Amino acid sequence: MPRKDKRQQVDLNADLGEQSDGSDEALLALVSSANIACGWHAGSALMMQQCVQWAVAQGVAIGAHPSFPDRDNFGRTEMQLPANEIYSGVQYQIGALAAIAGAHGAQLAHVKPHGALYNMAARDAALADTIVAAIRDVDPSLALFGLAGSELIAAAHRAGLPAVEEVFADRGYMADGSLVKRGTPGALIEDGEQALAQTMHMIREGKVHAIDGSWPAVRADTVCLHGDGAHALEFARRIHAELTQQGIAIRAPQMSSDEALFPLLG
Repeated sequence: MPRKDKRQQVDLNADLGEQSDGSDEALLALVSSANIACGWHAGSALMMQQCVQWAVAQGVAIGAHPSFPDRDNFGRTEMQLPANEIYSGVQYQIGALAAIAGAHGAQLAHVKPHGALYNMAARDAALADTIVAAIRDVDPSLALFGLAGSELIAAAHRAGLPAVEEVFADRGYMADGSLVKRGTPGALIEDGEQALAQTMHMIREGKVHAIDGSWPAVRADTVCLHGDGAHALEFARRIHAELTQQGIAIRAPQMSSDEALFPLLG
């Protein structure tokens, strides 16, 4: 159930390793979880290594950010691939980042699909089950970051995989709690004040103002700050300051050994 006014902790996550403009290291000082691109939509082995090193230095939880094999379109093109190809591809990407993390004395905490893979799985139960099975079969302790209330979260629950429900600071919402499709009016929130207000309302009230004027319920376990936005670092600083001012701690989810519980929900 959504929380209203008792939340004392929340996770901030950022998608990293997707560009080389120098902002990733600075973002890691402001978030608690990092989703690192695994090379299929963006990034490289070197960028993965750099992001892991920076995350370890900042004490930020490390997660894999697997995608469709679609560098030309930044992983945002919907693809119809066989389930076994998606299964093996997700595992391949997780394994690459896990190896780099292990070489630096760290381990992965979560997996968050990227772009079209994420959005398709949010509404397609079979695809969500395939992704969750791939994650579980690599390491059942890995948490899945998925759109709040989506098929990804339901699939994680079915498989007994830890689930972290995600909301977006800078994305528009539909009445059913899904995201407005990129490239259509209302998909992106460009105004920083509006994005900040939306984020705090989702955290405090467990609701979001949809583009049709309705207020669907959302559960904000973690808030995504897109690392590839023009003002990503500036907004990260603003939301970090606002949460700190309101006494809400910024912490990565901590999993119980026997069930998917997060102290931030307590």
